[in-house]
Amino acid sequence: MGVVPMRDDPRCVVWRKSSRSGSSGGECVEVARLEDACGVRDSKAPQVGYLAIDRGRWVALLAEIKQGTYDL
Repeated sequence: MGVVPMRDDPRCVVWRKSSRSGSSGGECVEVARLEDACGVRDSKAPQVGYLAIDRGRWVALLAEIKQGTYDL
């Protein structure tokens, strides 16, 4: 039995990091457009995998972040 790649194989997905991340390698995430969702992964450990988030929930999360819902 051969290895079957995941439908959204991270090796074939274009990941991007925020322009606000800077080059210091701090605590950054990368995002990607997947077939049925948005992918989010740790830029320092991409080999660990990614979290796939439903697009509607992703849009809602971004709106909450912009509103300051999660500010400390």
